Amino acid sequence: MSIRTAPAARPIVFFSAAVWLGLAAHAAEAPVSAAPGVAESLGLRPAAQPIRDRAGWRTPHLILVTPRLHAQLPALAAAAPGVTLVELDVATPKQIAAADATLGVCSAEVLTQATHLQWIQWLGAGVESCVQEPKLRERHPLLTNMQSAAGPSMAEHVMGMMLVLSRHLDYYLKQQQEAHWAVGAPALADLSGKTVLIVGLGGIGTEVAKRAHAFGMKVIATRASGKSGPDYVSYVGLPDELLKLTPQADFVVNCAPLTPQTTGIFDAAFFTAMKPGAFFLNVGRGRSAVTADLIAALSSGKIAGAGLDVVDPEPLPATSPLWHLPNVIMTPHVSAATPMAETQRTALLRENLRRYVAGEPMLAVVDPDRGY
Repeated sequence: MSIRTAPAARPIVFFSAAVWLGLAAHAAEAPVSAAPGVAESLGLRPAAQPIRDRAGWRTPHLILVTPRLHAQLPALAAAAPGVTLVELDVATPKQIAAADATLGVCSAEVLTQATHLQWIQWLGAGVESCVQEPKLRERHPLLTNMQSAAGPSMAEHVMGMMLVLSRHLDYYLKQQQEAHWAVGAPALADLSGKTVLIVGLGGIGTEVAKRAHAFGMKVIATRASGKSGPDYVSYVGLPDELLKLTPQADFVVNCAPLTPQTTGIFDAAFFTAMKPGAFFLNVGRGRSAVTADLIAALSSGKIAGAGLDVVDPEPLPATSPLWHLPNVIMTPHVSAATPMAETQRTALLRENLRRYVAGEPMLAVVDPDRGY
C-alpha cells in the first residue's frame, strides 16, 4: 500500500453535514481492522448486489481522498491493502484520471477527469451538492453516504431543543446570569402527552421518534419511501399528507434530506397550518424552510417558537432577525458534532472502504434520483 500526501499536516476542516472535529484522536485510538458490526449497529442493510458484480468494477488500485481526511490516512490505508491513497490536492492529472474511487470528493473537475471512477463515498448524510453534479448522472458511479451514523446524536439534540423550548430554559438561564429569582415566569409545559410530527422518517427521524416515544409523546411522521414504520410511530403518511398532519402536532421536526421535493416545503402555507402554540424544529436542511415565512410566523406569534440547527443561508448574516427573536434557539449546524457520531462515521467510512476493495455489498447506498 502507499499514501501520497501533501508535505505538511493539516488541521481538520469543519464542513456542514458531517462535523469531524476530533477525528484524528479517534482514528489513532480505533482499530484499523474490519468492522463487521457496523451494519448492525447503525441499522443499515447491505446492498443486495456485491459491488464486484457491478458493471465496470475492478480491484481498485488508486483512490482519491479529500484533504479533510489527512489524519485518517494510515487507518484508511490499513483497511485497503494494496491500494494507493492519494490526497486530492497533490494528485497529478494522470492519477486523477486513473482513480477507481474517491473519499469525500465529488467535484465536477474530478468527475470529468476520472474516467474509471466507480465509487464515491460522501462524508455526510446530505448529498445534495453531489447529486446535482451533471457528470454524476453521466458516469453513474456508486454513491454512498453517512446515513444513520449521526442519527442518535442528532436526535438527542432535537430532544434537548424540545426541553429548552417547552421548559423555557433559555429564559431561566438569562435570569440566572442576572442573579434574578424569576417570578411570574412563562408557563412550563410537559412533553408527555404532546404530539410530534417528524418530517422524514429515515435514519435520523427514526432515532427522534424512538426518544420522543420514550418521553410519552405521540409520534406521527411522513416519509417518501412508504407508509411503514416502527411500532412506536402511530401513523406514517406520505409527503403529500404534510399539511393534513401538521395541525395535529405540538412539535414539528424536519429530518428530511434536501431534494427538489423538500426545498421550501416549510412555507407560509405550512406555518399557517400549524397548531397555535406549536414549535418548529429543523435539523435537516435550512433550505427546506422559507426563511422569510419562518420569521413572519415567529414574529406574529403564529407559532410559539423554533429550534434551529440549520438555517438558510449558512452562516446566518448578522442582520437576520432570527438572531434577535426571543422565541428562537439556534445552534450553528452542530447537532452531529459529538464523539459518538464521529466514531460511527469513522467506522462506516472504513467498513465501506474495506467492502469496496473486497468487492462485497456496500452500505448506505444513495439513489441519485431520490437524492438520499
